[in-house]
Amino acid sequence: MSVVDALDHTLNGTAFSAFGQHVIWSDIVGNLAGLAALALGWRRSVATWPVQLLSGAILVAAYASAQLGGGVGKQLLVITVAVWGWRQWHRGRQDSGDGQIAVRFATWPERAALATGAAVGTLAVGGLFTAFPSLSWNPWPDAYIFVGTLVAMVAQARGLVEFWFAWLLVDVVGVPLAFDSGLPFSGLVYLVYLGLVLWGMRAWWLQSRRFTPTALTTPAPDGATA
Repeated sequence: MSVVDALDHTLNGTAFSAFGQHVIWSDIVGNLAGLAALALGWRRSVATWPVQLLSGAILVAAYASAQLGGGVGKQLLVITVAVWGWRQWHRGRQDSGDGQIAVRFATWPERAALATGAAVGTLAVGGLFTAFPSLSWNPWPDAYIFVGTLVAMVAQARGLVEFWFAWLLVDVVGVPLAFDSGLPFSGLVYLVYLGLVLWGMRAWWLQSRRFTPTALTTPAPDGATA
């Protein structure tokens, strides 16, 4: 057995069984890393991005084992956007060096662009998954989560409070889909995500009052830089 095969066997091996479903290691470790990344995002720490990248890499194995092509694609997208977001936050963190970044509410044009991108993207990806059933056995919910995750991460990378609202909408579909797809640990983690999202939304909402709408491109009142 090669190193790659051994790693795949370990990641997709059963950690334990509950309620008639097998919980695999990649599902557990990947989602715990995802929770850590979300918590770091709430703290506005640049470390959220490398942890998110690690989570995405591990969850690729979990979704592949469940034959969820959309989930695999979503995690590959997470990895790509995490690299970009890492660079954005590294450039935009505050002068204090605490690894945090100014946050703000999106402008109406930005909100319109995010909403339009989400709608068009979901239609396009859903159509792709429908045309090629091998990519996903549940095309439209899978497409919704795929695109919703992209929208959320783009908003997060730009320091927009709307990032939390986007994650909330993803969770509404993600919880039942994960349980129905044989990934119960992912479903439970999505429920924990919901609590963190509400907590993080409040924190960013309050924090946004400290910065101007152009906080990511001009110095903030307390000296933070874009």
